[in-house]
Amino acid sequence: MTVRLQKFLADAGVASRRAGEQIILEGRVTVNGQTVRLLGSKVDPAHDRVAVDGKIAHARKLIYAALNKPVGCVCSRKDELNRPTIYELLPREWDTVQSVGRLDYNSEGLIFVTNDGQFALRLTHPRYGVRKKYLVTVEGLVTPAMLELFKHGIFHEGEKLKALAGRIMSASRAKSVVELELGEGKNREVRRLFESQALTVKKLLRIQIGKIKLGELKPGKWRTLNAAEVKTLTAEF
Repeated sequence: MTVRLQKFLADAGVASRRAGEQIILEGRVTVNGQTVRLLGSKVDPAHDRVAVDGKIAHARKLIYAALNKPVGCVCSRKDELNRPTIYELLPREWDTVQSVGRLDYNSEGLIFVTNDGQFALRLTHPRYGVRKKYLVTVEGLVTPAMLELFKHGIFHEGEKLKALAGRIMSASRAKSVVELELGEGKNREVRRLFESQALTVKKLLRIQIGKIKLGELKPGKWRTLNAAEVKTLTAEF
């Protein structure tokens, strides 16, 4: 499988893609002993020998994994309150991975971790609109009119919040269970949508990102994503 030379340099940790392009143009990169200055040139990481300023650049093993984040841990590597982090649930040798987006301390469910910055950007930047689905337990009655309001969008603390889709799974004056789908994922967006209606979220579970579902993955457990799953997440939307 071939990749663009500047992507190889980024994956190897040599430079960002943009900086890699400049390095190529400066004639500092060789492939199998031959200087390459053409942007867009491709290499096979498994067979080609790439060097920068005479030093071999080794392809970094890219990690893509799904984790069922439990309640009671944070997505930061270090926490000022010394709370548990999701990284304590992962292999110690995965010291270069970062979470793709975040779930807050009291939220749970599907989250990805990776050491591929482009993959993370693709899943978090609003312009790509990767859909995320949540199962939300709310204290109080959620009505169809509320969900319609969410789909049209509301302003909360000077910011527009919006759901792409929603459906009521069950509802009573004491408790409602709602499935909600979002396209951006602003800070605490699901909780703030319900707060705007004077309702409190009691449980927030993310059950799907793109086409990848949480499925039977147990809280605190992780699994690697296969190549087909990674491809579905980075395909054009």
